[in-house]
Amino acid sequence: MKQRKVNCPSCGKIVVWETNPFRPFCSERCKTNDLAQWATESYRIPETEQNLDQDPKEQ
Repeated sequence: MKQRKVNCPSCGKIVVWETNPFRPFCSERCKTNDLAQWATESYRIPETEQNLDQDPKEQ
């Protein structure tokens, strides 16, 4: 069976998916760095335009 290989979303290194305990990351370091980016709000999910146009009290 062919092993599936993916790129680490943090550093881009190619890793084998099935045998990697840190998937989709290549290492614990990349996994922790990604979590830190979310925790410091470096990554953000944008609001939809609909949410921006509504009064927050109406929701």
